[in-house]
Amino acid sequence: MAVIYYDKDADLSHLKGKTVGIVGGAGIQGSAHSMNLKDSKVKVIVSELPGSEAWKRAEKLGWKVMATPQLAKAADVIAILTQDDVQPKVYRDQIAEHLAPGKALVFAHGFNIHYHQIIPPEDVDVFMVAPKGPGSLVRRMYEQGKGVPALVAVHQNPSGKALNLALAYAKGLGCTRAGVLQTTFAEETETDLFGEQTVLCGGVSELIKAGFDVLVEAGYQPECAYLEVCHELKLIVDMIHAEGIMGMRRRVSDTAEYGDLTRGKRVIDEDARDEMRAILDEIRSGEFATEWILENQAGRPRFRALERIESQHQMEEVGARIRAMMSWLRE
Repeated sequence: MAVIYYDKDADLSHLKGKTVGIVGGAGIQGSAHSMNLKDSKVKVIVSELPGSEAWKRAEKLGWKVMATPQLAKAADVIAILTQDDVQPKVYRDQIAEHLAPGKALVFAHGFNIHYHQIIPPEDVDVFMVAPKGPGSLVRRMYEQGKGVPALVAVHQNPSGKALNLALAYAKGLGCTRAGVLQTTFAEETETDLFGEQTVLCGGVSELIKAGFDVLVEAGYQPECAYLEVCHELKLIVDMIHAEGIMGMRRRVSDTAEYGDLTRGKRVIDEDARDEMRAILDEIRSGEFATEWILENQAGRPRFRALERIESQHQMEEVGARIRAMMSWLRE
């Protein structure tokens, strides 16, 4: 049975007297972590790349920004919240030499630890607190007195107190208000990649495009196709998010529910599930990680080429025109 921690299980006193350093403190996750921890009365310092726009953003947020080596020297708990592909170099060049027994490293995603791109010394605690939502939501829920659920995991625990420290960090973010699920770096990394590739990003994107293409090929207006297979998706996802799949089915028409129950498995059939299993095997074996690491080392040629191709899909132009009709989408 899953182990879930709440406010009563976490004690901010474990961070008392410690300095938490947020590497990437003005980033997508970093800004939420730094501001929420600060508002939770934790001593926080932040770093960004000198002269960058992120540095300027951090200053606008009121931080006295520093370079990462300076932060790594000063902080007791160092949260590395830059992009996955950047983290190993930042760690090697700016953090590693400043680690010492008793310090702790924090991650919001397990990729670089799980795939051995970062190998910390054995005398530092290593843990993960991974909010299940973008930084903007983590911040907004905190300000409203609520919280975003998170995952927590411990990779190294020489102090014997890494879990207590991780839960204190999660409480500082507001995540224990909602609940923090205990996991491992391997489980978080592999399920996160699988979700992104097969459902949340890859699967949904291809399903939307396939539906659009089929309708347009059959002679229907592209604008109608976009509204039916893309625009309305948010309505369905919002219902699933709030009430689950069966809750969504109860809120749509009986016609829609019957079509769902009788046709959905023809689209996502056993062949699709077999492909999902193959993708999961690539993730678990490290094949995908190796591919992505080499892609970055080569300057991302395939990544950029695929982005260009996708940006030229007819649905992108149609979608931009449809979205322009709804000014409230930008509010």
